[in-house]
Amino acid sequence: MPEATILVIEDEASQRQALCGFLKKKQYRVLEAAGWQAALSTFASETIDLVLSDMRLPDGSGEEILEQVKAVRPDIPFILMTAYGNTQQAVSAMKKGAADYITKPLDLNELDLIIQRELERSTLLSENRVLREIIGQQGRAQDLITESPAMQAVVNTALRAAASDATILILGESGTGKEVLARAVHAASPRAERVFMPIHCAALAEGVIQSELFGHEKGAFTGAAARRIGRFEQAKGGTVFIDEVGDIPMNIQVQLLRVLQEKIFERVGGNQTIQADVRILAATNKDLRQAIARNEFREDLYYRLGVITIEIPPLRKRREDIPPLLRHFLRKYGPRRPLEVSREALDRLMKYEWPGNVRELENAIERAVVLSREEILTSKDFPCCANRPVSPSSPAGRQTLGEMVAELEKTLITQALQETKGNQSQAARLLGLTERNLRYKLKKYESVESPRTGLDHLDES
Repeated sequence: MPEATILVIEDEASQRQALCGFLKKKQYRVLEAAGWQAALSTFASETIDLVLSDMRLPDGSGEEILEQVKAVRPDIPFILMTAYGNTQQAVSAMKKGAADYITKPLDLNELDLIIQRELERSTLLSENRVLREIIGQQGRAQDLITESPAMQAVVNTALRAAASDATILILGESGTGKEVLARAVHAASPRAERVFMPIHCAALAEGVIQSELFGHEKGAFTGAAARRIGRFEQAKGGTVFIDEVGDIPMNIQVQLLRVLQEKIFERVGGNQTIQADVRILAATNKDLRQAIARNEFREDLYYRLGVITIEIPPLRKRREDIPPLLRHFLRKYGPRRPLEVSREALDRLMKYEWPGNVRELENAIERAVVLSREEILTSKDFPCCANRPVSPSSPAGRQTLGEMVAELEKTLITQALQETKGNQSQAARLLGLTERNLRYKLKKYESVESPRTGLDHLDES
C-alpha cells in the first residue's frame, strides 16, 4: 500500500533504524518512537495506518500501548515483535486485538507479507464499512444481511467496483439478491443521486424490449401513437439495471453492444443519435457461456458486460447467513410481536436446501409470521422445509446453533485447504482470516470428531 503510514516502536536504536530503513525502501511513510510515551504522543498527532511495536519497552509494554491504541482506533492493525517467543503472552495480545506477532530476529520478508496482508485487510474492512454507511443513507443497508466470508467477498468486490463506471455482470440463481446488490452498487456510486432504472427482460415480450430500452418515435410501428422515451434516456446520469440480460434477443444485443462501446443509440424509427450517459449493470441466472455455444448470446457482448463479474453464491452454500436473515425478516414482518424460532425449526431451516434462495426464505418467514398465533415458531410453521428434501450433507440429529456454525466453519476451512492444497497462508486469505486465527481454529477443532471434514488429521505445517 503506497504511502501507508507505519509507526515503529522499538527502544533499541540500531534495530529501529534498520527496520525503518527497510520499510522506507518498501515505499511506506515511517514514523518512529523509542518508548511508550513517545509512541502515544506520535499517535495523537499523526494519522497512523499500522503499528509495529516491540513487546518490551523501557517505560511500558507493547500490550499496554495496544490497549490504549485499540480504545481509540479499534480498526488499526497492530503487530507485536518479541525476542522471547512467549506463546501465552502472544495469545493474550491477540485476544486484546493484536493482528499478529513476529519473533526476533525478524524475518523481514515474512514481516513484509504480514504488513501487506494487514493493510489490505484494513482497507477492505474500511471500504465495507463505508459501503454500508453510504447504502444506509440510501435506505439499502437492511437488505445486505450477511455473515458469511463468501458474501463478504462479494460485498467488497461490489464496493471496489461501485466507485467507477465499469459495467458489472451479476451472476446467480433466482432469489439470491442480484437486484439488491445492483441497487447497493448504485447507492455507493457517484451516480447515487440520480435514478436507478431497472428493466426485467424476462417479463417483457420480445417486441417490447427494444422500445423499452431505446424508446421509439411516433409512427415507428403499428400502435406507436406518440413518441416514447426509453430507459436509457430516462436514466440519464444514473444507472440502468438490465435483469435477465440473457433473455434479450440477438438483434437487440447488437444495439446494446453499441451503447456499451460507443455510448450512443437511436430511438426505434428515429435517426437522431442520442448520447447514453448511463452506467449499465446486468444480471442473469443463465449460463451465458452455454448460450454463446448455442449461438443465443453474442460473445463480444458477454465480455463487454462482464468487465467486472460478480457471482452471488446460493443460500445453501452460505448457510451461516440463515440466522441473521431469519432475525431480520422476523423483525420486518413481525415488528409488534417478539417472535422466536424453536431449536427444532432452526435445525430444519439450516438443513433445508432453499432452491428459491433468500427470496424463498423471506416468503417462508412472512407466511409463518402471518399465520402463526404463537410466540415461538415451530417446524409446522415452515411447511416448505417438510415438503422438500433437506441437504444430505447436513448432520443428523438435533444441534444447537453453535454446533451448526462450528460444522459449517469446519467445512469451509477444509474446502479452503483443499483448494490451496494445504497451504495455510493462502487458505487464510480465502477465508478472510489471519494465518494465526486459522491455526487457532485448526487447534480448536482437532479434538472434535469430524470424519466428514477431515480436520482431525491436518497439521500446522
